[in-house]
Amino acid sequence: MGGLLSKTCYDAGMKPIRINKYLSEHGITSRREADRLVEKGKILVNGKVPELGALVSDDDEIIVDGQRITMRPESFYIAFHKPVGLITTMDTSKPDNVIGYLDFEERVFPVGRLDVASSGLLLMTNDGEFSHKLMHPKFEHEKEYEVEVNKPITDEDLAKLEAGIKIKGGKTKTATVHRVNARTFGIILKEGKNRQIRSMCEKLGYDVKSLVRVRIKSVWLGKLRVGGWRHLTNQERDSLIS
Repeated sequence: MGGLLSKTCYDAGMKPIRINKYLSEHGITSRREADRLVEKGKILVNGKVPELGALVSDDDEIIVDGQRITMRPESFYIAFHKPVGLITTMDTSKPDNVIGYLDFEERVFPVGRLDVASSGLLLMTNDGEFSHKLMHPKFEHEKEYEVEVNKPITDEDLAKLEAGIKIKGGKTKTATVHRVNARTFGIILKEGKNRQIRSMCEKLGYDVKSLVRVRIKSVWLGKLRVGGWRHLTNQERDSLIS
């Protein structure tokens, strides 16, 4: 892929980096999404479609979905109270997508996912490196949820949720669980399997009526209204990746 790099990149002594990292650092998208865009042929480097892992620098002409990438924007970090029914996706062709709902002028993308039937705290940013660090499995960030099920849940079943349950994709890790009332409990996870809490409850014979994410590590949903958002404080941002 070296042929896609301009000669001045080497002459100026600038260090080229992988295109997915470049795009994430420029607030265009996450590394994972950048790889998908490359595979779909929606990225051009100096007029050519690059390969996965291509090396680029500021001296290269990089076009994403017909838009040329220029200077790096100022980074921002947002806590958003996602409503039920909103899809956590960057695909704006899908109805009720989170990007279209927020309608920011700046490019922004969600950090992780929150399923369409769930509500609560969703982090949004234009800082791909921040997103990459926060989503890396090695960090095992705590995520706290409040869950209401369709019937009273027993202490025995709460203990099973805490110990871990075999679902599709393997047994869940131990969690921290506490009762709120007869049908509602809080649960703290350090992993994020697809529809994990819903699958755990279904395995025990319960249907989830309401699932709200109330915390991601040090950031709380608090009294943020449904559909509302706020900027993270510098302390919150730094603590997420410390």
